[in-house]
Amino acid sequence: MNRKVTELQPWECLMKRIVWMQLGDIRDKKILDFGSGIGVTANYLAEHNDVTAIEPDEDNVKGRWADNQYTQIAGSTDELHKFADETFDIIICHNVLEYAEDRADIVKEFARILKQNGKISIVKHNRAGRVMQMVVLLNDFEHAHSLLDGNDGMASKYGAIHYYEDADIEKWCPSLTITKTLGMRTFWDMQQNQEIHKDADWQDKMVEIEMRVSDMDGYKDVAFFHHLTIEKR
Repeated sequence: MNRKVTELQPWECLMKRIVWMQLGDIRDKKILDFGSGIGVTANYLAEHNDVTAIEPDEDNVKGRWADNQYTQIAGSTDELHKFADETFDIIICHNVLEYAEDRADIVKEFARILKQNGKISIVKHNRAGRVMQMVVLLNDFEHAHSLLDGNDGMASKYGAIHYYEDADIEKWCPSLTITKTLGMRTFWDMQQNQEIHKDADWQDKMVEIEMRVSDMDGYKDVAFFHHLTIEKR
């Protein structure tokens, strides 16, 4: 059965559509998807690329999307050590490092197994966007103040969110350089009408406006997520 991204929850469908558009047309590359979840992005990229996916949750692995052929590994950080130096052209790591205790070590391993001039795509929480969410949408001023004080957040599904700054990537591994920062989910969550989220025409218009402002400083500064493109030089 061919799976469609529209089968996902509306917010996840939006995230996938935007990040895939931001990634651009990728073909004939050797790709690692680290923290691949149920394999939606791995499956999408595997149509035209050689993809390896690593995911620690066995339930996610069992229920993964696999219309296209790719290598699925059930495991975590230890699996990175098994790859030779400069194995991959591109590494995907979306909404993962916030939940990892050893993220600096993970990033260093990414640099080791990434080819020279290769690219890493990281999607991460943006603290300023989260503060906006707490104040404007949830009226949780205590949590907002806590985030502004530099404390961690919480996610209902994954537990503690260990926020980090975009620039921390380069601090953890000086051989990596952030070449582009784009915003994601700048407006989506501000619309509290859950029914309209399901409307296909509304989703198309939201994706269009999200893409338009994704590289504008004033908007990406308060986006809920940042999409970093990182190169090994």
